[in-house]
Amino acid sequence: MITDTPTLVTVPCFSGAPWEERQLAPLRDFPVRTMRLPEGLAHIEGYADFLATQVEDLSDYVLVGDSFGAVISLALALRQPSGLRGLVLSGGFAANPLPRWKALAGGASRYAGPVLYRHVTLRIHARELASRFDRTAEVPHRQDDYRQLFVENTPSDSYSARVTSVISFDVRDQLAKIQVPTLLITPADDQLVGEHAARELREGLVNAREVVLPETGHMFRFTHPGLYGTTIVEFLQDFRISADPEAAHA
Repeated sequence: MITDTPTLVTVPCFSGAPWEERQLAPLRDFPVRTMRLPEGLAHIEGYADFLATQVEDLSDYVLVGDSFGAVISLALALRQPSGLRGLVLSGGFAANPLPRWKALAGGASRYAGPVLYRHVTLRIHARELASRFDRTAEVPHRQDDYRQLFVENTPSDSYSARVTSVISFDVRDQLAKIQVPTLLITPADDQLVGEHAARELREGLVNAREVVLPETGHMFRFTHPGLYGTTIVEFLQDFRISADPEAAHA
């Protein structure tokens, strides 16, 4: 049995922005390591390499991946690193769920000037992130709040590189390699990724359970930080009682 509390390693969403204080507050009883995503990488394995360097000094950790961060966490978990004790994946996918036109449009953003990027590309993206529940959320959000998140954190070349990185991503046939306890946190209203992606993860991961958060959208790390954090903590409390390194990799 693991006697030391595993470190929670939070892996950011597509914006690249690290967890902020309000999002970290529910996890205060656990050691936490957060980060900002590197810029300009156009391959998921490159992000997994980066994440591997962030955890190389840890002997026990749980990856907490949000959206694009869930994809990066999944890619590293497939390498079966020895220190990995669990996964928390929210809004992620095992294969690119976006229609081809969206991928092409996102990739084309590299040719857009700063005005087009801020006022066209990011407005379209913000609309896809939004949910009907956002305005009455724990922390109410508007579409322009999401656009501003990217304006402040995501250079246009990084945006287009991250789009490129997921176009050919597909690890559905490898999911059974991951045997550590996994929590899938799914929003009730996900306009970006959709139910199909969550179902593929749920059916492909052999040691996963899913929690659907009511009245939430894709951006619930931002709109419902308390509910999101509490859901993670409840999973970790169960996990700390039952998990051990030998069983996790059996």
